[in-house]
Amino acid sequence: MRKGYKELLAEAEARIETVAPESARALLDRPDTLFVDLRDPREREREGVIPGAFSCPRGMLEFWIDPESPYHKAEFASGKRFVFFCAGGWRSALATATAKEMGLDNVCHIAGGFGAWRKAELPVETLAKKSD
Repeated sequence: MRKGYKELLAEAEARIETVAPESARALLDRPDTLFVDLRDPREREREGVIPGAFSCPRGMLEFWIDPESPYHKAEFASGKRFVFFCAGGWRSALATATAKEMGLDNVCHIAGGFGAWRKAELPVETLAKKSD
């Protein structure tokens, strides 16, 4: 294997901005900032969500960012600052590096992800369970 996940993460972390959960909290209610939840729907339903966060499953990120993609989401063309997070900070670090490569310059991620956010006792909302 040429590169493992540890090396990929180290390379990404060297190129991106990482913010502590408490620093991210100060950005939460700003109209010029959008929190982007990269976790899958099952994680969100099980663990809860950061209030107001936009859900973007990690597997769709590149397609939703690219304005030429048939799956493009207008949120990514809003000019806002993006605060990415996942469960533990690994997916969001890699996603933040990818978003920067794609041209989103005002992007960062939360150190330790949603787990660190919850540990810091910051706001969390529970999602209603979907019925089968």
